[in-house]
Formats: sequence, structure tokens, C-alpha cells
Amino acid sequence: MSDSSAVSQPLHIPTVPLATGAAIPQLGFGTYKVTEHVVEIVSSALRLGYRHIDGAQMYHNEAEVGEAIAQSGIPREELFLTSKLDNPNHEPAVARETFAQTLRDLRTDHVDLFLIHWPLPTLYGGDFVTTWKVLEEFLDDGRARAIGVSNFEPHHIQEILDGADVVPAVNQVESHPYLPNNAVHEFDAAHGIVTEAWSPLARGRAASDPALARTGQTHGVSASQVALRWAIQRGDVIFPKSVTPERQAENLRLFDFALSPDEVALVDGLSEGEAGRTGGHPDTRGM
Repeated sequence: MSDSSAVSQPLHIPTVPLATGAAIPQLGFGTYKVTEHVVEIVSSALRLGYRHIDGAQMYHNEAEVGEAIAQSGIPREELFLTSKLDNPNHEPAVARETFAQTLRDLRTDHVDLFLIHWPLPTLYGGDFVTTWKVLEEFLDDGRARAIGVSNFEPHHIQEILDGADVVPAVNQVESHPYLPNNAVHEFDAAHGIVTEAWSPLARGRAASDPALARTGQTHGVSASQVALRWAIQRGDVIFPKSVTPERQAENLRLFDFALSPDEVALVDGLSEGEAGRTGGHPDTRGM
């Protein structure tokens, strides 16, 4: 890892407007499975210019992420911090307690976005709307500047629309060339919900895809950069994870090239539908 302590100025990363009026950087740094050398890895990302950090209670590294942020000296207002409610924490009292712990761990008085991590329709009596109303409390008191959901299918979100007051600002779902998740994207767009794509490289599969590699050669970029650029051009918010400064830097270089309509169509053609899913399905996760 680089031992440089110099912190880059924030890069000119496009932002996507949220329904709250805030703006979310379209490219961020993901902390999923960053379990060793967390402070060093997140510090590297911040030095390179990342200012959007996607985290979660489930990742069990929020205290270390908070340490990296504190050491960086970057003003809080320059950062966009996301966390997510862990699956055992859906009961209202537990949600309130663990959210307060997240703020303590991140060393901040607010997060910019807080999500329900999974709907868990087979647990808690299937009642994620009650949990959502607790997140509305965090929005009302300013400790969450925006609230949203993760891994929600359209019919899950519809239950929130029917039973609560606040429309989710964001829906974070698995999305990549092999599982473009078009129906979710279309539903989100129709309701003013920003779609975030987790695993935009399909857990590394895209990095070795021959079609993506050939497309990348045209632009002098890697197969991974093609997959990420495809997501950017769809309007997705993405946060690829890497533990090496070299790959972290490569993932930032997405804004000096663009895919042509034919190249976008080529990537679209890699879709495998549900067969391309790498994670659990939201309707069965928790069974």
C-alpha cells in the first residue's frame, strides 16, 4: 500500500440528484468485505480523491472507517457517507440503538444516506414498513440526510409507498452486465428513486470478460472500466471496492471516455437475467 499522506482534492465526479434535494456522487468507494487493514485501505481511497463511502453495519468495519475519516482531516461536508441497517436489527428499539452506534463508530452526527439492507419478507412478520417508519424518524431529526432501501424488489417498495410517508431516495440492488435488473431500474425511475448498483463487476467476473476486454482495447481501458462506464452511462450510482491503490485509481478513471451506442448494446447483450445473479434473491433472503 502507498504510504503517502497527501490527500487529493475532490475529483470532478458527476452527481445524481436525490428527491431530498441533495446530490449523491455517482462514483464512490465500497467497503464490503474490507475486513483487514481497513484504516489503511480506506485512507488510500480518500487520498486518491474518493469522497463517497458506502458502508453498512453488516460489514463490521464502521469503527475503522470512522478512524480513517478522522485521520484524513477531510471536512465532513466534503464527504457522503452511507450506512445500512443490519438484518438482526429491524425491531424499532434495536434499529434506534444500532443506528446511534453507527454514528458513534463513524464519528459523525449524521449520515448522508441510511438504508434498510434487506427487506427480509420471511422474517419479522414480513413487516419492513414498521422498520421504514423508524428510518423516517432519523430523517426527521436530521441524523440521516436521506433514507432508502437496499435489495428491494418493486413489490417491496410498493408496500412502503402504500404504508408510509416518505418515498425511498435510493434503492441499492445487485446490477451488472449479467444481471442488469431492468425491471427494478424502471420502477425506481418511475417513482423518483435513484438506483445504486452493488457488485457492478459481478464479483470480479467482468474483469476477465472477453467482450468487455475487446471493447476496452478500443478506448485503452480495462474490461472492468468498460463495465463500470456502462453502469455510469445508465445513470447508476456505483461504488466498486478494491484493496489496492492501483485498482482504486483505475476505478476512478471512468470520465475521460464514453461508450458508443453500439458498445452499450454489446454490454446489454451480456445479460443472463436471473441466471446472472451472484447474491441472494430479495424474496428468499432470510429463509
